[in-house]
This record gives sequence, C-alpha cells and structure tokens, in this order.
Amino acid sequence: QVQLVESGGGLVQPGGSLRLSCAASGFTFSNYAMSWYRQAPGKQRELVATITSSSGSPNYADSVKGRFTISRDNANNTVYLQMNSLKPEDTAVYYCNVRRGNRNSWGQGTQVTVSS
Repeated sequence: QVQLVESGGGLVQPGGSLRLSCAASGFTFSNYAMSWYRQAPGKQRELVATITSSSGSPNYADSVKGRFTISRDNANNTVYLQMNSLKPEDTAVYYCNVRRGNRNSWGQGTQVTVSS
C-alpha cells in the first residue's frame, strides 16, 4: 500500500525558510516522478513542483520559481521541497503526490504558515 508521509511544516516569518520532506513507501520510488502540491484556505489545490524519477528537469509553478527547490533521494525514498524567501501567500497545506498510471496517491499534508 502506498504511503506518503510529509513533515517539516510550521510557522515561519516572511523571508524565512523551511524544508519539507516526504517519506514514501509501498511502491518502487525510483521509478516515478514526484510532486508537491499546496492548498490554501478557500482555494483549489495547485501544483508547486515536480521532479522526474532520475532528478532531471524539475518543473515549478511560476509563483515559486527561484525560491523553491525540489529534490529527491532515491536511496532513502524521500522527496524534499526547500522553500526560501517565504511569503505570506505561500501559506497553505503542502501535499506530496505520486501518480502511477491512473492511480493518484497523496500524503496527509503538512501546514506551512508564513506570518509575522
């Protein structure tokens, strides 16, 4: 059974940094692209970043380009999201995602709040 467990969220001041982690199990992690999504209150869930199975060519939402970096450790089945220069509009629940064919799996999410 696929399990995705996010961690690393919290409260941070504007301009600060956080590093999110997502520990994956139940599937062959190194075979699949991984993504981070976020959902702010009252808004739709949006794609933040995606990384291919071999860590090549990550893609980012325009709103986070130059501030966020997605990476992965295939030896430890973990994907990361380094978030720098955080803004209040980055406040959201952040979710880890893997899509395997027509099967879409999500973690439980981790709350990120950017506020002074």
